[in-house]
Amino acid sequence: MRRIDLTFTALLLPLDFVALVAAAMSAYALRFSQYFVEIRPILQQITLAQFLTSIGGFAVVWILLFWIAGLYGTRPRKAWNELGRIILASTAGIMVVIATVFFSREVTTSRFLVLAVWGLTILYVWLERMILRIVRHELLRNRIGHQNIVIIGQGKSAQDLKHLYQTHPKHGYTVVKQLKGWNESSKEELENQWKKGRLDGVLLADANISKDQALDLIAFAADHNIAFRYLADLFAASITNVEVSTAEGIPIIEVKRTPLDGWGRIWKRATDILFSFILLILVSPILFLAGLALWIEDGWPVFFQNTRVGEGGREFELSKLRSMWRRLSIGPQFQSNLKKNLALERELIREKSIKEGPVYKIADDPRVTPIGRFLRRWSIDELPQFWNVLKGDMSLVGPRPHQPREVEKYLPHQRRVLAIKPGITGFAQISGRSDLDFEDESRLDVWYIENWSPALDLYILLKTPFAVLNKKGAY
Repeated sequence: MRRIDLTFTALLLPLDFVALVAAAMSAYALRFSQYFVEIRPILQQITLAQFLTSIGGFAVVWILLFWIAGLYGTRPRKAWNELGRIILASTAGIMVVIATVFFSREVTTSRFLVLAVWGLTILYVWLERMILRIVRHELLRNRIGHQNIVIIGQGKSAQDLKHLYQTHPKHGYTVVKQLKGWNESSKEELENQWKKGRLDGVLLADANISKDQALDLIAFAADHNIAFRYLADLFAASITNVEVSTAEGIPIIEVKRTPLDGWGRIWKRATDILFSFILLILVSPILFLAGLALWIEDGWPVFFQNTRVGEGGREFELSKLRSMWRRLSIGPQFQSNLKKNLALERELIREKSIKEGPVYKIADDPRVTPIGRFLRRWSIDELPQFWNVLKGDMSLVGPRPHQPREVEKYLPHQRRVLAIKPGITGFAQISGRSDLDFEDESRLDVWYIENWSPALDLYILLKTPFAVLNKKGAY
């Protein structure tokens, strides 16, 4: 493990303790300040010495709850994930305080003081950890605390990793060498790098390496006390979610497609219903104005129905605001010029599609109206899809749904995106919108499917407006 990670992990506990004491002291200062005393007089006086004696014990309990919540793990967590754990542990901590007050009455029963300690603890600990996170990221960006590694392999994954580490030093790895494979000359090269003190680890990115070669490389890493990592192969990557059961003592492993099962599925559907209903009400004025503008520009209909493929390969009708001229549109409502319009679309795909793979994206599409282009730019044309979410065809977050003719061209591993309901937004959309190749898009969607959590959905939903405002990938 990198020394910088160990250092910052070790700093967490004492700094959390300081933040907890500071939060309690701030709450005490607020409660006994002249402003709050005038609003609500003090009924039970408590000296600062008595208060300090009490908060010392509570701070220790709070630290224990932080440890139970996994806030002292050595692996860095996402900021939003860490905040959720801080809120959870702090809420448990304040419950301990309330219980102690109820049974012993040794500390003040001020409700304001209790609530202030809870809120300020979350704020102070969060700020303290954010400052540590920023300092750590800045050090890594300046290549301080990096681990020097050698990548073995020349495939696409190896090249992508090398490019990632070179362009994003915040990951904390410096690639000092990339070797084609593992042989005697490679061993000599690693030996030289190790003697120069420029080798902290090796990353195997060659899926075709033999078992004997892999064992030899592992032995080399062990003998030289350097880290060994490897990229999971296709099969290993596909079994990140497993469930073990037994039948008469015989272990059986079920490969689960996604954590979205059981209560996860219930939770996601419940939140979809609630928020899609609320959002439909909130965006109805926008839909009315957009529909009115489209009607003035090109008449009825202003809504557009398009067949898409959803969960399990089932087809459904997706709702959008029409963004193309009626005479050039394709869909159930526009049958008069269907053959001609399909031929035009095929020609535009050949000449102007900016995406490779089964999914097309036509840049500067001449069929789009001026108002339609504005609606597409700000994703207003997709607002009617909240109705699809409310009906159950879609979810707020998930892979984007595509047309049957596109899905027919999916590669076998790309069909895994059909494991869950499609979404209005998704992990791929906040990572590049239309700029991503479909292979990259599907890889991000599969990662989302395998690692789903309510917190991840919240993160994606909060990031979506910024992706829209950024204009990146909007056509």
